[in-house]
Amino acid sequence: MSYVIGRKSEVEEIERRYRSDRAEFIAVYGRRRVGKTFLINQALKGRVTFQHTGVSPADQEKGKSRMKVQLEGFYFSLLSHGLEGFAMPKSWMEAFYQLEQLLLKLNDGNRQVVFIDELPWMDTPRSGFLPAFENFWNGWCSRRDNMMLVVCGSATSWILGNLSRSRGGLYGRLTDEIKLSPFTLKECEEYFAHAQVEMSRYDIVQAHMVFGGIPYYLSYFEKGLSFERNADKLLFGKNPRLKDEFNRLFNAVFGNPEDCKKIIRLLATRHGGFTREEIANATGLPLGGGLTDTLKALAESDFIFRYTPYGMSGKGEYYKLADNFCLFWVKYVEPNLSDVSFMTDNITSDIMSSWRGVAFEEVCWQHIDKIKRALEIGGVKSNVSAWNVKGDDRQEGAQIDLLIVRKDNVVNLCEMKFSGSAYIIEKDEEAKIRSRIEALKKTLSKKQTVHLTLITTYGVAYGKHSGIVQKQVVMDDLFE
Repeated sequence: MSYVIGRKSEVEEIERRYRSDRAEFIAVYGRRRVGKTFLINQALKGRVTFQHTGVSPADQEKGKSRMKVQLEGFYFSLLSHGLEGFAMPKSWMEAFYQLEQLLLKLNDGNRQVVFIDELPWMDTPRSGFLPAFENFWNGWCSRRDNMMLVVCGSATSWILGNLSRSRGGLYGRLTDEIKLSPFTLKECEEYFAHAQVEMSRYDIVQAHMVFGGIPYYLSYFEKGLSFERNADKLLFGKNPRLKDEFNRLFNAVFGNPEDCKKIIRLLATRHGGFTREEIANATGLPLGGGLTDTLKALAESDFIFRYTPYGMSGKGEYYKLADNFCLFWVKYVEPNLSDVSFMTDNITSDIMSSWRGVAFEEVCWQHIDKIKRALEIGGVKSNVSAWNVKGDDRQEGAQIDLLIVRKDNVVNLCEMKFSGSAYIIEKDEEAKIRSRIEALKKTLSKKQTVHLTLITTYGVAYGKHSGIVQKQVVMDDLFE
């Protein structure tokens, strides 16, 4: 097996299922480009009996029957694995019957692995795919102890709705499901080291801010180039490596990609997110089941996440952009696509400084477990949220981007600052922070206390105004 970065528990789980003495049905899902196919190919290298990948909707010719395209692709995979004596199937029932015949022909009593990648793409409208697939597992695979069916999909909502939470013929049939997440900072560091791409932790954090720990994007980084030059080559100019990647992300996964992109573009304009009603009003999408389903699908695919701001009831839910790559694409790539050296030219500009502040906060949210560990509260029950108080004639507004409300009566008010050196707290900033602390204290009980927590790259510089800080978390802590 080739070297696999991270994914240790996932590889061990797949191996355990392979070694079992019963039929196994495993679903692997996660954001597009996160490495699902690579994981399966490496974990089961040399042990797959039959493998097929659905045809991407983004790559299909307009006007051509989508069902026919998928059936053709499946038939050619059958032929390449040794099927003989059968014409191209006219239905999915016939197609899976042919797969059964191929597996019978190849059966030597050992474990047989069937790996179907991008399964949701094969379920085209009115194709009868799902009933045929259900019949393949329920009527054939499940009765054979040496069968192992592994399916992958970037359309997470399809995987969850039709397999994991199925109320139909596949109810309770999965024997395992694995959600694959983007690389953490530590895994990014390990990836670059393995690829012999020299990167400081400062630049690895910036890479995560732009590319979100997605292995596919990181694989294009070149040795001998700075972070800025790599980003320029991947995203900017006439023919960058990731040209049109934003559109392909949604066109290949969602049935309503334009609606999805409208929502993503809106969420990129406000760091704290929007309510469902605000999204409907701003995008023109009807406030109903369709919007609910779209938001759910985006959240299940990790493009956005839903949260309730501190102090609000369950009805005060907000939707916030969670995908670093999409945020950077909408705010900086689309408006500057033709600028071949946008990152290199603007690395010290106010534009990039503003972006780093917002993007670093997202990275911190994505590594909240590391922050809790650095604060030595990993075992303390807590709720994580944000808080935004609108100002009026009586009081100034307050915005707190990360609150950790703990059961031990301590509340960590977290300020996140990305800086090229130790962060200096000035007099004006100390006053603003004290104002936020006082505003927060008014919402707490008398037994609770507030600890100002600074999360920075290189810590807080000692000075006249640094004493306000109770706890510090530095960049290295996010790598642990």
